[in-house]
Amino acid sequence: MKKALVHAFAAVLLVTGCGDGSKGTDSGGGNPVTAPVDYLDAIHKGQQSAVKTLDIAAITQAIQMFQVEHGRNPKDLNELVQTRHLARIPEAPAGSKIVYDPATGQVRIVRE
Repeated sequence: MKKALVHAFAAVLLVTGCGDGSKGTDSGGGNPVTAPVDYLDAIHKGQQSAVKTLDIAAITQAIQMFQVEHGRNPKDLNELVQTRHLARIPEAPAGSKIVYDPATGQVRIVRE
């Protein structure tokens, strides 16, 4: 009887312990050797995302202020600088550009 219980317990452990190990853990599949580089890359991407968000928010606010004062959207982003709604047009992150649609007043950053 004891042997049967031990075998049953071993079988349960074997069945529940098998698998690819992907349930319940998020190892990311990263290599420990490249972890520092991966970490720095993730920080850089996060910083770029934050810069994009801030730049778009600042430009959008300037467009809205211009629209309230002039009753129309600016023809281009340079008009925001000329009317002093922006000190300067922010630079897009490396490998991307700022796209402005004067018809809708929408601004976005896209990859080149």
